[in-house]
Amino acid sequence: MSGESISEAGGARSTEPRLVVVCGLPGAGKTTVAEHAVDTLDAELLRTDVVRKELFPDPEYTPAEMRAVYDELLDRAAAALRAGEPVVVDGTFKERDLRGAARRTAERVGVPLTLVKVECEEDVVQDRIRARSGDESDADFAIHQRFREQFEAIAGEHALVDNSGTLDETLGQVNELF
Repeated sequence: MSGESISEAGGARSTEPRLVVVCGLPGAGKTTVAEHAVDTLDAELLRTDVVRKELFPDPEYTPAEMRAVYDELLDRAAAALRAGEPVVVDGTFKERDLRGAARRTAERVGVPLTLVKVECEEDVVQDRIRARSGDESDADFAIHQRFREQFEAIAGEHALVDNSGTLDETLGQVNELF
């Protein structure tokens, strides 16, 4: 992909600033994909789950809170991008306008945007959510199901990572992207 080069001396990777948006339903494996993208790109990771708890220690998950979380997330992303850092943001981005806000952020800063949707089979999601411990996410399987109904189709270019298989299969898909 553009923005990435391998140096001839020693194979060290040099990455240009870019915005990577990892989106999808709760429990699909967004954070797994985002963390591997961060490692691959030597990027900064910004997660809605973390920003939400910083802004709202006792979140109520209202539309106003959601907007504040995404606004803060994209403001932080823009600051890091302006400083020359690649950034990976991890959140559901279930609404088109939130993905549009990310696209506009990348355009304003003058960096490329890569939109990655993570999908996963329902039974795998249910097992993985049940096995979670110590994660910042408050989402359970009922929230996953509700968001599945609310997730607006992605229009335009985007990559798809299927996280239904093994970790190695998922990480291999991320490696192919970046």
